[in-house]
Amino acid sequence: MLKAGVIGAGHLGKIHLKLLDQSSKYKLIGFYDVSPEASEKITKEFGYKRFLTMNELIEACDVVDVVTPTLYHFDCAKKVIEAGKHLFIEKPITHTVEEAVTIRELAKKHNVRGQVGHVERFNPAFMAANKQIKNPMFIETHRLSEFNPRGTDVSVVLDLMIHDIDAILSIVDSNVKNVISSGVSVISETPDIANARIEFENGCVANLTASRISLKSMRKARFFQKDAYISVDFLEKKCEVVKMKNAPENPDDFAMILTNAEGIKKQIYFENPKIDSNNAILDELESFADAVNNDTTPIVTLGQGTEALRVAMQIIKNFKKI
Repeated sequence: MLKAGVIGAGHLGKIHLKLLDQSSKYKLIGFYDVSPEASEKITKEFGYKRFLTMNELIEACDVVDVVTPTLYHFDCAKKVIEAGKHLFIEKPITHTVEEAVTIRELAKKHNVRGQVGHVERFNPAFMAANKQIKNPMFIETHRLSEFNPRGTDVSVVLDLMIHDIDAILSIVDSNVKNVISSGVSVISETPDIANARIEFENGCVANLTASRISLKSMRKARFFQKDAYISVDFLEKKCEVVKMKNAPENPDDFAMILTNAEGIKKQIYFENPKIDSNNAILDELESFADAVNNDTTPIVTLGQGTEALRVAMQIIKNFKKI
């Protein structure tokens, strides 16, 4: 079992503490948080060991899980890596692309593993859809949530849209060619609603919308490719695949047949891939344990986290040009 500790015991940090404590692949050593009052309360309520300094926690661990506000990711990650410890870090990887590049290079220099917490990669609906998606040429995503003051210290792009940016970059096998975006600040000092169009060199186009001021929550993605349409509901954990194949000469009475302008007939087939329920956060943490133990590449690498941040920052930069 890998000895693990958590830096940052806020809302998400407490979830990570609970899951690391439950996991059979980790032994939870304890946590460090800058707030003495919050730390004492967590220790009394859950019994997790509190470390008085970050360095003491890092020294006691094999793996350190950084779940602090994004602004502090770089300093924490740098200390973890330079101590020779493996790093799991929440998304976005850092506050700036330059910091992310430095973290990636440091991890390589010190020969440690690193994984970024892009948890939607482990969403069972997305995992089921992933097996069906092949060379999509148009992608549309909507990630909408009700207003919550927590997280408004950063743009909605870094708070919400980056989930979809990472998912799309993991699927589209092409470099980003161009980014067009717009964002509006309604309640916060940074944009609360944003739209981005990402154009890839292979011709694929992704249209992303994110909002944290909606009346209801929605987390959906649609992938369009040759003879297929795949929809993913990240929130409800559902996936639907619609495929078109050449129609048989004698289709049955209930077959759905479409005829195009050239007279070619296609039959529509509906599939609902089997989706296994899971705890995505636990799965991402345990997948990292497997990568460390087996000396393999993590599912969401520091490099991939850096590229997701790079695209997100380009989207934000383009807001200022409007």
